[in-house]
Amino acid sequence: MQRNFTISILLFLAGFVLITCNKSPSKNEIKIKTTKDFEVKADTSLSDWKKAPWVILPNRSGAKDYLTQFKMLYSERGLYVLFFCDDDSITATLTDDFANLYNEDVVEVFFWPDESTPLYFEYELSPLNYELPILVPNFNGKFLGWLPWHYEGARKTKHDVVIEKGRSWTASFFIPYALLTPLKNVPPQKGTVWRCNFYRIDYDKGNSEWSWQLTRTTFHDIQRFGHVIFN
Repeated sequence: MQRNFTISILLFLAGFVLITCNKSPSKNEIKIKTTKDFEVKADTSLSDWKKAPWVILPNRSGAKDYLTQFKMLYSERGLYVLFFCDDDSITATLTDDFANLYNEDVVEVFFWPDESTPLYFEYELSPLNYELPILVPNFNGKFLGWLPWHYEGARKTKHDVVIEKGRSWTASFFIPYALLTPLKNVPPQKGTVWRCNFYRIDYDKGNSEWSWQLTRTTFHDIQRFGHVIFN
C-alpha cells in the first residue's frame, strides 16, 4: 500500500515537472533570438529572418481586419524589426521625417527597457519610408516625445519599405543601441527583459488599429506593455 502511494506521488511529480518544462510562453511575452548584423531590406524572404517566428497583431478596432504581423531580432549593435501589413489601399502623403506620421498609415514600436523610470523609446515608420524616432517621458499618463540630438553616424537608424500596390506593404528597420542613450538596461544581454508593444494604424475606412498588447486609452499605456525576453 505504502509502495503504491509512493509510486503515485513520484508519477504525479514527474508529470508536473514535464508540464512545467514544456509550458508555452504567455501571450504577453516573446523570446527574441540573437543574430549577426545584416543589411536592412523590406524582404520577408531574407535568410536572416528565418530564425524569427511571426507574431500576429490582433485587430483592436475599425472596419478593416488586415493580416498584420512582425518579427524581431537583436545583435551586438542594435534591434531589428520586420512588419508585414496586408493593405488594399495605402493612405500616406507625408514626405518628411519627424512628421505626425500616426495621422496616416504607420507601424509603431515602443521599447521600455527599465521600469524604474517612466522613460521609453518610440519608433514610427510610414509606407513612404519616413520615420519618427522619439524618446518619451511619461508621468502618470502625461507624455511628450523628444527628438534625438546629434542624430547621425552610429546613432542613426536604418529603414526600408516595399509596397505591393493594392496588396500589402512591408517595413524593416534597425534601431542602434547608441540611439537609446541614456536609457538604462541597454544594451540587452541574454536573459534581459524589456517591456514593449507593437502597433499598426490604417486609415482605409476611418481608423483601424492593431496592437500586440491591448491598451486602454492610448498607445502610451505603458503598464499594459508586454515583455520581450532576449535569448
